[in-house]
Amino acid sequence: MEMLPGLEEKYELEIETMSKPREYYRTAEYLASGLPAAPALMLADELVIQGCMISEEALESAIDRHLRMM
Repeated sequence: MEMLPGLEEKYELEIETMSKPREYYRTAEYLASGLPAAPALMLADELVIQGCMISEEALESAIDRHLRMM
């Protein structure tokens, strides 16, 4: 999955994308990691959405909310 173009620069964020085969997300190793089931989007330690896609507006709203809390 590719993040929205320019998002990293607009918000001065470091974006890390994890993309593994679907089977990996069901392994004991991944389950023990404490990370959410894919697909998911996290901002720092906050789980923004899990199990479905997110709209551009909802993503930018979550980023704005996160940056205001910092």
